[in-house]
Amino acid sequence: MYQQSYTSGTSTEPLLGSTIGDMFDLVAEKYPNNEALVVHHQNIRWTYKELKTEVENCARGLMAIGLEKGERIGIWAPNCYQWAVTQFATAKIGAILVNINPAYRLHELEYALNQSECSMIVIADQFKTSNYTQMVYELAPELNHCMPGYLESEKLPKLRGVIRLSKETAPGMWSWAELMDQAKHCTTLALAERQTQLHFDEAINIQYTSGTTGYPKGATLSHHNILNNGYFVARCMNFTDRDRLIIPVPLYHCFGMVMGNLGCMTHGATMIYASEGFEPEAVLRAAQEEQATALYGVPTMFIAELEHPNFDQFDLRSLRTGIMAGSPCPIEVMKKVQTLMHMNEVQIAYGMTETSPVSTQTRIGTPLEKQVSTVGQIHPHLEVKIIDPENGKVLPIGEAGELCTRGYSVMLGYWNNEEQTRAAIDAARWMRTGDLATMDAEGYVNIVGRIKDMVIRGGENVYPREIEEFLYTHPKISDVQVIGVPDAKFGEEVMAWIKLKEGQTATAEEMIDFCKGKIAHFKIPRYYKFTDDFPMTVTGKIRKMEMREISVKELGLG
Repeated sequence: MYQQSYTSGTSTEPLLGSTIGDMFDLVAEKYPNNEALVVHHQNIRWTYKELKTEVENCARGLMAIGLEKGERIGIWAPNCYQWAVTQFATAKIGAILVNINPAYRLHELEYALNQSECSMIVIADQFKTSNYTQMVYELAPELNHCMPGYLESEKLPKLRGVIRLSKETAPGMWSWAELMDQAKHCTTLALAERQTQLHFDEAINIQYTSGTTGYPKGATLSHHNILNNGYFVARCMNFTDRDRLIIPVPLYHCFGMVMGNLGCMTHGATMIYASEGFEPEAVLRAAQEEQATALYGVPTMFIAELEHPNFDQFDLRSLRTGIMAGSPCPIEVMKKVQTLMHMNEVQIAYGMTETSPVSTQTRIGTPLEKQVSTVGQIHPHLEVKIIDPENGKVLPIGEAGELCTRGYSVMLGYWNNEEQTRAAIDAARWMRTGDLATMDAEGYVNIVGRIKDMVIRGGENVYPREIEEFLYTHPKISDVQVIGVPDAKFGEEVMAWIKLKEGQTATAEEMIDFCKGKIAHFKIPRYYKFTDDFPMTVTGKIRKMEMREISVKELGLG
C-alpha cells in the first residue's frame, strides 16, 4: 500500500526498441493474411500483405515528389484508408506527420501549417460542411497557376505541394492516384535505404493541442513515444492477432492513430473504420458485421450508441473489450456498456497528447466502483506523482495536487517552442499535466479538476484562452472571459462573458456568426452573458469559479 502519491509501472514486457516502419514490416511478415484494415464507407478490406503494398507505394511516391527525412507533411482529412496509409508511409521515410483537426477553419489551418513549416499537405476534398479544397485555394490562390509541387504561396511560404484525396484533378494539386503513380520513379531499394537511416527516438508526429497562451502548441512525438504507447494500451486489454477493433474516434487525435492504429498494428489485429466521422448506427452495424471484439469511444459516443432507436436490432455478442476515455463515465452508462453491449472487459484510460497519450488505465477485473470513479492505475514503464503545485513536493495519499508523469511516453517537446516546453517539462523530465488529481492506497488515480481552466466538451479539449484571443478581434468587444458550464449531452459547454466597448450593443447570434467558419464548431460558445464587469479577487485576478457558479444559476443548469 502506498504512503505517498507516487507510483511506477512495472512490466515483464520490455519496451519496443524499433521504428514504426520496422515494426510494421515485422508484423506484416508475421501475419500477412490477417485482415489489417477494413473501411466500410470506402469498401476497403486489406490484409497486412496488401496494406504493406499500399504503404510502400505511398512511401515511394512521397519520396519521388521530393519529401525528405525530417520534413513536415500535414494531413487534413476525416477517417479514411488514405489516413492510415499516409501514417505508415511517412513513418517509413522519416517524414514528420502533422495531424490537422478536420474541424479546423482557415485561421487555424494557416497557423498550423506555418508554425510546423509543412512542405506538403494531404487533404480530403470535403467533410461535413467543410470544403477543404476551397479553403486551401483561398489560403493559396497561387495553386491555380502552378504545377503540382511548385507552389510559391504568400500566406503559406513553406508549403510547396498539395495532395488531394479525390479522383478528379485540380489545378496545382496531385490527386491520390497521381501520388501513387509516382512510386514508379523511386525504387524499393531507395525506400529500404531511407528506412535504415531512421532512429526510434526521432520525431515522427506533431499534434496540435490548444494552448492556454492562446495559440495551439505542436506536441512533438517520436517513434518510441507512440509505438510503445499504442502497444501497451492494447496489451493491457489482452489484445492478440485475433482482435478486431472499431475506431470511431478521429484519427487526427492520439486516441485514433496511436491507441487505435498502432495498438492494432503492433499486435497484428484489425483496424475497422465504420464511417468518416462518428455515426452511432454505422458503429453498431460494423460491430455486428465484422464480429468486432473491441470498440473505442468517449462516453458521449457510447451513450449515442446505447440510445439509438435501432440498438436492439444489432447482435453485439462478439464485443469483449475497448477503451472509454476523454471525460468521466456515468456509472449507469458503464453498467449498460458492460451488459447490453457485452463489453465486460471495457477499460478507462487517461492521458494527454503530450504523453503519447495514455498514462493510466483500468485493467480487466477492475471493480465497477473503480471503473467509474478513477482513471485506473499507472501504465507499464511509466511513473506518476501528485505534487503540491506551489512547492513541487510529493503529497501524501488522498491529497489533491497536480498530476505529473514521466517515462518513455513524454513528448520530445513543443515544436519550435522552447519556452512552453520548459514550462511543461521540468529538468527531471516530469511532464506537468495541469490536472488536479488524487491517488489512493492501491495507486488508483482520480482526476478532480483542472489547474488550467480547460473545458472538455464531448471529449474535445477546449482552451478558453484561445477562444478569448479570437473574440478579442471583434471590433465591439472590450474584454472577454470564457468558461465551461455543465451540459447533459457534452459534459461541458462553452460560455463567453463579454464586456462591450462603450456605446456598443451586440447579441449572441451576432457573436456566433462572427465565429462561424473561423474557429472549429466545438469551440464556438453556446452561451453568452454581456456584462459590465467580471468577478475579481482583491489582487485583480478573474474569479472564473464564481463566474461559473453565477452562470449555472442564471441558466438553470444546476
